[in-house]
Amino acid sequence: METIVFDVGETLTKDDRYWSSWADWLQVPRHTLSALVGAVVAQGGDRADALRLVSPDMDVASACRARETAGRGEHLGEADLYPDVRPALGGLQKLGIRVVVAGEGTARTGELLRRLDLPADHIATSGDWGVAKPDPDFFTHVLEAAQADPQATLYVGDHPAHDIFPAQRAGLRTAHIRRGPWGHYWADHPDVADAADLRIDGLTALAALTGR
Repeated sequence: METIVFDVGETLTKDDRYWSSWADWLQVPRHTLSALVGAVVAQGGDRADALRLVSPDMDVASACRARETAGRGEHLGEADLYPDVRPALGGLQKLGIRVVVAGEGTARTGELLRRLDLPADHIATSGDWGVAKPDPDFFTHVLEAAQADPQATLYVGDHPAHDIFPAQRAGLRTAHIRRGPWGHYWADHPDVADAADLRIDGLTALAALTGR
């Protein structure tokens, strides 16, 4: 394995703050939005689907801009990282593996991630690239950032439909992480078991699986 590419939300970062801030913005109890997220997870949907259950006509991009204007936009800090992120990514770099962070998020998310000074060789989001998962062009950008052949590149993510399946179709190797709502709910689904080259419960397991 030459390069390992990591998704962001619920792979590297906890989404607690994300959903709490949206619930407050939409003026619904946090538990209500949390329950709706659970329903969307079971249906195989994505984040925007959960928000539109609260506000069916919502333009999510416009709502994000409104939040930024109101001073209630995105925040991402050290406390939002899972505890194993820095040791896992740093350990992989010490093994000589190229570490890339490439996940769904706005350009602002990309800025915030880069400010965290993670042990990564390249950090980008769908907002930086102007194309969202699961579009095949997203994974074209992933491979450009990986600087390695697809079969020498591992994509790590929690969401089957946005991470594992499209990465596999792009020719990458894949690792599904049992983390976050989508990761836990779909971890043992036969389609995920068939598509994922690896299934892990945490990031530190990767170092022993690289063959280095």
